Amino acid sequence: MIVTTKELFEHAYGKYAIGAYNINNAEQIMGLFRGNIDSKAPFIIQLSKGARSYTDKRLLEAMIRAADEIFPDAIFAVHLDHGDEEACMDCIASGFYSSVMIDASHEDFDKNIEISKRVSDAAHAKGIVVEAELGQLGGVEEHVSVSEADAKLTDPDQAKEFVERSGVDSLACAIGTSHGAFKFSGTQGLHFDVLEEIQKRLPGFPLVMHGSSSVPQEEVERINAAGGKLAGAKGVDEAQFLPAAKLGVTKINIDTDGRLVWCRVHREGFRDKPEVFDLRPFGKIFMDEYAKYIAHKNEALGSAGQLDGVRALINK
Repeated sequence: MIVTTKELFEHAYGKYAIGAYNINNAEQIMGLFRGNIDSKAPFIIQLSKGARSYTDKRLLEAMIRAADEIFPDAIFAVHLDHGDEEACMDCIASGFYSSVMIDASHEDFDKNIEISKRVSDAAHAKGIVVEAELGQLGGVEEHVSVSEADAKLTDPDQAKEFVERSGVDSLACAIGTSHGAFKFSGTQGLHFDVLEEIQKRLPGFPLVMHGSSSVPQEEVERINAAGGKLAGAKGVDEAQFLPAAKLGVTKINIDTDGRLVWCRVHREGFRDKPEVFDLRPFGKIFMDEYAKYIAHKNEALGSAGQLDGVRALINK
Protein backbone atom coordinates (compact mmCIF):
# COMPACT_ATOMS: atom_id res chain seq x y z
CA MET A 1 0.00 0.00 0.00
CA ILE A 2 1.46 3.34 -1.08
CA VAL A 3 0.90 6.11 1.48
CA THR A 4 2.36 9.55 2.05
CA THR A 5 5.39 10.15 4.23
CA LYS A 6 3.15 12.43 6.29
CA GLU A 7 1.09 9.42 7.37
CA LEU A 8 4.21 7.47 8.28
CA PHE A 9 5.70 10.39 10.20
CA GLU A 10 2.56 10.83 12.27
CA HIS A 11 3.06 7.39 13.78
CA ALA A 12 6.84 7.60 14.07
CA TYR A 13 7.46 11.07 15.48
CA GLY A 14 9.52 11.07 18.66
CA LYS A 15 9.59 7.26 18.86
CA TYR A 16 11.48 5.86 15.89
CA ALA A 17 12.66 6.72 12.38
CA ILE A 18 11.46 5.42 9.03
CA GLY A 19 14.15 3.93 6.81
CA ALA A 20 14.35 5.61 3.41
CA TYR A 21 16.16 3.31 0.99
CA ASN A 22 17.39 4.17 -2.50
CA ILE A 23 16.73 1.54 -5.17
CA ASN A 24 17.77 1.13 -8.79
CA ASN A 25 16.81 -2.34 -10.02
CA ALA A 26 14.64 -5.44 -9.56
CA GLU A 27 17.01 -7.21 -7.17
CA GLN A 28 17.06 -4.25 -4.78
CA ILE A 29 13.28 -3.90 -4.94
CA MET A 30 12.68 -7.55 -4.11
CA GLY A 31 15.21 -7.55 -1.28
CA LEU A 32 13.82 -4.31 0.08
CA PHE A 33 10.24 -5.54 0.23
CA ARG A 34 11.24 -8.91 1.69
CA GLY A 35 13.35 -7.28 4.40
CA ASN A 36 10.61 -4.89 5.44
CA ILE A 37 7.94 -7.59 5.50
CA ASP A 38 10.25 -9.89 7.48
CA SER A 39 10.86 -7.15 10.06
CA LYS A 40 7.27 -5.85 9.93
CA ALA A 41 8.38 -2.30 9.19
CA PRO A 42 6.91 0.58 7.21
CA PHE A 43 9.43 2.12 4.82
CA ILE A 44 10.16 4.69 2.14
CA ILE A 45 11.36 3.81 -1.36
CA GLN A 46 13.61 6.54 -2.71
CA LEU A 47 14.20 7.13 -6.41
CA SER A 48 16.99 9.52 -7.29
CA LYS A 49 17.42 11.33 -10.58
CA GLY A 50 20.12 8.80 -11.39
CA ALA A 51 17.87 5.85 -10.64
CA ARG A 52 15.06 7.25 -12.80
CA SER A 53 17.42 7.52 -15.78
CA TYR A 54 19.45 4.34 -15.13
CA THR A 55 17.07 2.34 -17.33
CA ASP A 56 13.84 4.30 -17.67
CA LYS A 57 11.70 5.79 -14.90
CA ARG A 58 8.63 3.98 -16.25
CA LEU A 59 10.34 0.61 -15.88
CA LEU A 60 11.36 1.34 -12.30
CA GLU A 61 7.89 2.60 -11.39
CA ALA A 62 6.30 -0.49 -12.98
CA MET A 63 8.50 -2.77 -10.86
CA ILE A 64 7.43 -0.93 -7.71
CA ARG A 65 3.77 -1.29 -8.70
CA ALA A 66 4.34 -5.01 -9.24
CA ALA A 67 6.05 -5.34 -5.84
CA ASP A 68 3.06 -3.62 -4.24
CA GLU A 69 0.90 -6.45 -5.63
CA ILE A 70 3.38 -9.20 -4.73
CA PHE A 71 3.67 -7.93 -1.13
CA PRO A 72 0.13 -6.71 -0.28
CA ASP A 73 0.96 -6.29 3.42
CA ALA A 74 3.68 -3.72 2.74
CA ILE A 75 3.06 -0.08 3.69
CA PHE A 76 5.43 2.41 2.11
CA ALA A 77 5.85 5.80 0.51
CA VAL A 78 7.39 6.46 -2.92
CA HIS A 79 9.74 9.43 -2.69
CA LEU A 80 11.86 11.43 -5.14
CA ASP A 81 15.28 11.95 -3.58
CA HIS A 82 17.29 15.14 -4.22
CA GLY A 83 15.11 16.44 -7.01
CA ASP A 84 15.55 19.76 -8.77
CA GLU A 85 12.44 21.75 -9.62
CA GLU A 86 12.02 20.12 -13.04
CA ALA A 87 12.24 16.59 -11.63
CA CYS A 88 9.84 17.43 -8.80
CA MET A 89 7.25 18.82 -11.19
CA ASP A 90 7.57 15.76 -13.42
CA CYS A 91 7.00 13.43 -10.44
CA ILE A 92 4.08 15.51 -9.19
CA ALA A 93 2.45 15.35 -12.63
CA SER A 94 3.00 11.59 -12.89
CA GLY A 95 0.49 10.79 -10.15
CA PHE A 96 2.71 7.95 -8.88
CA TYR A 97 4.90 9.57 -6.23
CA SER A 98 3.48 10.25 -2.78
CA SER A 99 6.39 12.47 -1.75
CA VAL A 100 9.07 14.59 -3.42
CA MET A 101 12.23 16.27 -2.20
CA ILE A 102 13.16 19.62 -3.64
CA ASP A 103 16.86 20.23 -3.08
CA ALA A 104 17.66 23.89 -3.64
CA SER A 105 20.10 23.96 -0.71
CA HIS A 106 22.88 25.17 -3.02
CA GLU A 107 20.94 28.40 -3.57
CA ASP A 108 20.92 31.32 -1.14
CA PHE A 109 18.34 31.30 1.65
CA ASP A 110 15.62 33.34 -0.07
CA LYS A 111 16.02 31.58 -3.42
CA ASN A 112 15.82 28.20 -1.68
CA ILE A 113 12.55 29.28 -0.09
CA GLU A 114 11.19 30.60 -3.39
CA ILE A 115 11.85 27.36 -5.27
CA SER A 116 10.68 25.16 -2.39
CA LYS A 117 7.42 27.09 -2.11
CA ARG A 118 6.65 26.68 -5.80
CA VAL A 119 7.12 22.94 -5.48
CA SER A 120 5.09 22.83 -2.26
CA ASP A 121 2.18 24.67 -3.82
CA ALA A 122 2.13 22.36 -6.84
CA ALA A 123 2.51 19.19 -4.75
CA HIS A 124 -0.06 20.08 -2.12
CA ALA A 125 -2.63 20.74 -4.84
CA LYS A 126 -2.36 17.01 -5.65
CA GLY A 127 -2.05 15.70 -2.09
CA ILE A 128 1.69 15.07 -2.38
CA VAL A 129 4.09 15.71 0.51
CA VAL A 130 7.25 17.81 0.17
CA GLU A 131 10.69 17.59 1.78
CA ALA A 132 13.27 20.35 1.38
CA GLU A 133 16.84 20.84 2.58
CA LEU A 134 18.47 23.67 4.50
CA GLY A 135 22.22 23.66 5.05
CA GLN A 136 24.54 21.52 2.94
CA LEU A 137 25.98 18.07 3.54
CA GLY A 138 29.47 17.39 2.29
CA GLY A 139 30.45 14.39 0.21
CA VAL A 140 29.47 12.90 -3.13
CA GLU A 141 26.41 10.89 -4.13
CA GLU A 142 25.32 10.72 -7.76
CA HIS A 143 24.79 14.31 -8.98
CA VAL A 144 25.14 15.78 -5.46
CA SER A 145 28.72 16.91 -4.80
CA VAL A 146 29.65 19.32 -2.03
CA SER A 147 33.20 19.91 -0.82
CA GLU A 148 33.87 19.88 2.91
CA ALA A 149 34.81 23.55 2.64
CA ASP A 150 31.33 24.38 1.31
CA ALA A 151 29.39 22.11 3.68
CA LYS A 152 27.51 23.96 6.40
CA LEU A 153 25.27 22.96 9.28
CA THR A 154 21.63 24.02 9.37
CA ASP A 155 21.00 27.23 11.29
CA PRO A 156 18.15 26.54 13.79
CA ASP A 157 16.74 30.07 13.52
CA GLN A 158 16.72 29.88 9.74
CA ALA A 159 15.04 26.47 9.91
CA LYS A 160 11.93 27.91 11.54
CA GLU A 161 11.68 30.77 9.07
CA PHE A 162 12.33 28.44 6.14
CA VAL A 163 9.50 26.07 7.07
CA GLU A 164 7.03 28.88 7.71
CA ARG A 165 7.74 30.66 4.42
CA SER A 166 8.15 27.62 2.14
CA GLY A 167 5.24 25.52 3.41
CA VAL A 168 7.21 22.26 3.18
CA ASP A 169 6.16 19.21 5.20
CA SER A 170 9.57 17.97 6.38
CA LEU A 171 13.07 19.38 6.51
CA ALA A 172 16.38 17.71 5.76
CA CYS A 173 18.94 19.14 8.16
CA ALA A 174 22.72 19.22 7.91
CA ILE A 175 23.86 18.03 11.33
CA GLY A 176 27.21 16.44 10.54
CA THR A 177 26.44 13.56 8.18
CA SER A 178 27.69 13.47 4.59
CA HIS A 179 27.03 11.59 1.39
CA GLY A 180 29.11 8.64 0.25
CA ALA A 181 31.22 6.01 2.01
CA PHE A 182 33.76 8.34 3.63
CA LYS A 183 31.66 10.30 6.12
CA PHE A 184 33.78 10.60 9.24
CA SER A 185 37.32 10.37 10.50
CA GLY A 186 38.41 9.89 14.09
CA THR A 187 35.60 10.27 16.62
CA GLN A 188 33.35 12.63 14.67
CA GLY A 189 29.60 12.16 14.97
CA LEU A 190 26.25 13.90 14.77
CA HIS A 191 25.71 17.41 16.13
CA PHE A 192 22.90 16.62 18.54
CA ASP A 193 23.15 20.15 19.94
CA VAL A 194 22.10 21.58 16.57
CA LEU A 195 19.33 19.01 16.20
CA GLU A 196 17.99 19.82 19.66
CA GLU A 197 17.86 23.53 18.88
CA ILE A 198 16.02 22.89 15.61
CA GLN A 199 13.43 20.75 17.40
CA LYS A 200 12.88 23.49 20.00
CA ARG A 201 12.00 25.92 17.24
CA LEU A 202 9.96 23.38 15.25
CA PRO A 203 8.26 21.16 17.85
CA GLY A 204 6.45 18.22 16.30
CA PHE A 205 7.80 18.95 12.83
CA PRO A 206 9.38 15.98 10.95
CA LEU A 207 13.11 16.28 10.39
CA VAL A 208 15.23 14.21 7.99
CA MET A 209 18.81 12.92 8.12
CA HIS A 210 20.54 12.42 4.78
CA GLY A 211 23.86 10.65 4.32
CA SER A 212 23.18 8.24 7.18
CA SER A 213 24.62 4.92 6.03
CA SER A 214 26.69 3.24 8.74
CA VAL A 215 29.28 1.82 6.27
CA PRO A 216 29.67 -1.48 8.18
CA GLN A 217 33.35 -2.26 8.58
CA GLU A 218 32.74 -5.97 8.00
CA GLU A 219 31.33 -5.14 4.56
CA VAL A 220 34.29 -2.88 3.80
CA GLU A 221 36.79 -5.53 4.91
CA ARG A 222 35.12 -8.26 2.85
CA ILE A 223 34.99 -6.01 -0.21
CA ASN A 224 38.67 -5.14 0.17
CA ALA A 225 39.56 -8.82 0.68
CA ALA A 226 37.86 -9.55 -2.64
CA GLY A 227 39.83 -6.91 -4.52
CA GLY A 228 38.14 -3.66 -3.49
CA LYS A 229 39.88 -0.44 -2.46
CA LEU A 230 37.77 1.28 0.21
CA ALA A 231 40.39 2.03 2.85
CA GLY A 232 39.18 4.63 5.36
CA ALA A 233 35.46 4.30 4.61
CA LYS A 234 33.44 5.16 7.72
CA GLY A 235 29.78 6.02 8.36
CA VAL A 236 27.21 6.96 11.00
CA ASP A 237 27.09 4.90 14.19
CA GLU A 238 23.73 3.08 14.21
CA ALA A 239 23.51 3.73 17.96
CA GLN A 240 22.86 7.39 17.09
CA PHE A 241 19.69 6.67 15.10
CA LEU A 242 17.23 6.37 17.99
CA PRO A 243 18.60 9.38 19.94
CA ALA A 244 18.12 11.39 16.74
CA ALA A 245 14.57 10.02 16.39
CA LYS A 246 13.77 11.23 19.92
CA LEU A 247 14.72 14.73 18.72
CA GLY A 248 12.29 14.71 15.80
CA VAL A 249 14.17 12.85 13.06
CA THR A 250 11.46 10.72 11.44
CA LYS A 251 13.19 9.79 8.17
CA ILE A 252 16.75 8.49 7.81
CA ASN A 253 18.21 8.12 4.33
CA ILE A 254 20.39 5.10 3.60
CA ASP A 255 21.93 4.38 0.20
CA THR A 256 25.65 3.65 0.46
CA ASP A 257 25.19 0.60 2.72
CA GLY A 258 23.00 -1.09 0.13
CA ARG A 259 25.63 -0.47 -2.52
CA LEU A 260 28.24 -2.03 -0.25
CA VAL A 261 26.13 -5.19 0.09
CA TRP A 262 25.80 -5.33 -3.70
CA CYS A 263 29.54 -4.83 -4.15
CA ARG A 264 30.47 -7.43 -1.53
CA VAL A 265 28.17 -10.14 -2.90
CA HIS A 266 29.37 -9.73 -6.48
CA ARG A 267 33.08 -9.28 -5.71
CA GLU A 268 33.08 -12.43 -3.58
CA GLY A 269 31.05 -14.27 -6.18
CA PHE A 270 33.41 -13.39 -9.02
CA ARG A 271 36.39 -14.30 -6.82
CA ASP A 272 35.04 -17.61 -5.50
CA LYS A 273 33.16 -18.83 -8.58
CA PRO A 274 34.99 -17.52 -11.62
CA GLU A 275 33.37 -20.20 -13.79
CA VAL A 276 29.87 -18.75 -13.24
CA PHE A 277 28.62 -16.39 -15.94
CA ASP A 278 24.89 -16.57 -15.15
CA LEU A 279 23.82 -13.34 -13.44
CA ARG A 280 20.99 -15.02 -11.50
CA PRO A 281 22.89 -17.00 -8.85
CA PHE A 282 24.60 -13.85 -7.59
CA GLY A 283 21.37 -11.91 -7.94
CA LYS A 284 19.57 -14.40 -5.71
CA ILE A 285 22.31 -14.21 -3.10
CA PHE A 286 22.11 -10.42 -3.17
CA MET A 287 18.32 -10.37 -2.70
CA ASP A 288 18.66 -12.57 0.40
CA GLU A 289 21.57 -10.56 1.80
CA TYR A 290 19.86 -7.24 1.08
CA ALA A 291 16.67 -8.41 2.83
CA LYS A 292 18.72 -9.36 5.92
CA TYR A 293 20.48 -5.99 5.82
CA ILE A 294 17.15 -4.12 5.59
CA ALA A 295 15.70 -6.08 8.53
CA HIS A 296 18.82 -5.32 10.61
CA LYS A 297 18.68 -1.64 9.72
CA ASN A 298 15.02 -1.43 10.73
CA GLU A 299 15.91 -2.83 14.15
CA ALA A 300 18.46 -0.04 14.57
CA LEU A 301 15.95 2.58 13.42
CA GLY A 302 13.24 1.29 15.75
CA SER A 303 10.82 0.79 12.82
CA ALA A 304 10.84 -3.02 13.06
CA GLY A 305 7.54 -4.29 14.44
CA GLN A 306 5.72 -1.00 13.77
CA LEU A 307 3.77 -2.11 10.69
CA ASP A 308 0.53 -3.08 12.45
CA GLY A 309 0.48 0.19 14.37
CA VAL A 310 0.88 2.19 11.17
CA ARG A 311 -1.87 0.14 9.50
CA ALA A 312 -4.24 0.80 12.39
CA LEU A 313 -3.56 4.54 12.23
CA ILE A 314 -4.11 4.71 8.47
CA ASN A 315 -7.31 2.63 8.60
CA LYS A 316 -8.93 4.34 11.59
